[in-house]
Amino acid sequence: MSEYIPPTIGWVRKQVELYESSGGTQGSTLLETGMPCIIVTHTGNKTGGIRKIPLMRVKVGDSYVLIGSMGGQPKNPSWVYNLRENTQVEIRDKTEVTAMTVREVSDEAERQTLWSASADAYPPYNDYQSKTTRKIPVFIAEPC
Repeated sequence: MSEYIPPTIGWVRKQVELYESSGGTQGSTLLETGMPCIIVTHTGNKTGGIRKIPLMRVKVGDSYVLIGSMGGQPKNPSWVYNLRENTQVEIRDKTEVTAMTVREVSDEAERQTLWSASADAYPPYNDYQSKTTRKIPVFIAEPC
């Protein structure tokens, strides 16, 4: 079994610790925004270690949309590269943990539909896209 590598950013680590240690009964709203969030457990593409990241909760049917916004910064968050290499994840949505497979959305029509659903759930995504020249990655996590 791979070793868990906690997030290096303080508030992100605290969010994951609260969410996970409570079994999902606490911490299901993002400390920074108060918006609903999920925890995505994935594998590091360089380390092979277990990584966990809180992301906005955007549910479409039985799937979750994962937006690599990083607040509109010039670079992708590191988890984007992890998901591109290792597509098996677990999603914790409050007390429910589900094994899922992720794929990066490349079809423009599908991407636009999922982006719209994400911006409806969290309007700042549109601001983030306008702040950066990179095309913010969109992933869909679907049940295995």
